[in-house]
Amino acid sequence: MKHGKKFVDATRRYDREQLYTPTEALDLVKSLATRKFDETVEAAFRLGVDPRKADQMIRGTVSLPKGTGKDVRVAVFAEGDAAREAEEAGADVVGSEDLVSRIEGGFLDFDIAIATPDMMPKVGKLGRTLGPRNLMPNPKAGTVTSEVGKTVGEFKAGKVEYRTDRYGNVHVPIGKASFEAGDLLANYQAVLDEVLRAKPAAAKGRYLKSVALSSSMGPGVRVDPSTTREELARASA
Repeated sequence: MKHGKKFVDATRRYDREQLYTPTEALDLVKSLATRKFDETVEAAFRLGVDPRKADQMIRGTVSLPKGTGKDVRVAVFAEGDAAREAEEAGADVVGSEDLVSRIEGGFLDFDIAIATPDMMPKVGKLGRTLGPRNLMPNPKAGTVTSEVGKTVGEFKAGKVEYRTDRYGNVHVPIGKASFEAGDLLANYQAVLDEVLRAKPAAAKGRYLKSVALSSSMGPGVRVDPSTTREELARASA
């Protein structure tokens, strides 16, 4: 893979093999985010799981205490009172069969899809469209729910979804490069705690193999996860 000049220049400004504390890593990531737009900061966790085995896959949601810095567009599949509840909570688009038809016609202008349980037979036909884009409502991710108003509010406020990819990695956005380092650290700690909590019982050996932080267009900075909690305590003191 060929990288651009800015990416290569950025990699020369720090030791790519060194393990940094989260605070050091976040300061580096912020300094390396030199694009003209506000880059997203992402945490990448390499886990000791076998993603080919269903009992070692992890998937869920985590609320970022300092938000995502992004205007999250939420689509809700619901009818009647649930649809009104979703609209009142700030959902960007709400519908039932009409929304299914719109998506079949190419509409995909949303980041999260939520559905009430009774809508799933209708939503199921969208699996080939929504599935590859990680937009399919799923009970494990909390996006198939009867509490649509609460769920819409949580995702609008900073709840994000995570899941292992085919290589056993988990990638989670933790904010924007414009965030204060302390806010990114708080979000990182929340995600790290959730990833550790979600450790599958079937996973053997070392679970958290490595962690890296990066911005959208920047290089990865390796992190020593063991120092995070002490740093967070000092940052919030």
